[in-house]
Amino acid sequence: MALRTPAPAAIAAPVSRRAACRVVLGAPVGLLLGAGAAGAVGAAARRITLHNTHTLESLSVEYCRAGAYCNDALAAVNHVLRDHRNNAVHAIEPGLLDLLVDTAQRLGRDAEFEVISGYRSPATNAALHARSSGVAAHSLHMEGRAIDVRLAGLDLVRLRDAGLALGRGGVGYYPGSQFVHLDTGRVRSWAG
Repeated sequence: MALRTPAPAAIAAPVSRRAACRVVLGAPVGLLLGAGAAGAVGAAARRITLHNTHTLESLSVEYCRAGAYCNDALAAVNHVLRDHRNNAVHAIEPGLLDLLVDTAQRLGRDAEFEVISGYRSPATNAALHARSSGVAAHSLHMEGRAIDVRLAGLDLVRLRDAGLALGRGGVGYYPGSQFVHLDTGRVRSWAG
């Protein structure tokens, strides 16, 4: 049951000037980090926990410290949010992580999200678009600027409303599929 997934090559890179941004890898079924794995958190630190519902991988990481994004942590995020259908990895816009953290803070919750969909390759997006009018042909998922999520134990309406209140991108509400879409595109909202 304790399957360990090797770290992506970018995470094993030599220590840089951002060595303070630490990532610890290895745990049951993927990349799971304990809440205190990164040590003391600085005043400007930003932390996020992501549970991929398709790959069953999890990541808890401090992705920003002292106002600087941590490259190793972002590489780990890119890996966990990859297209689960073909394992294609793409850079996730750090502003999307900020949007998630700010949404959780607005709700008084830890930024611990269940991820239904992160990055989508163009091939995956085209296949999904062909099956459903609810999938945009030029989805921001293909640019690493959109994510479909939920917060365990939180009503989706509250998550949607928090995203809308921030007024920083698109918010889609999908109660039938049990997720909220958040993106860093233009401000807009819809229900699916």
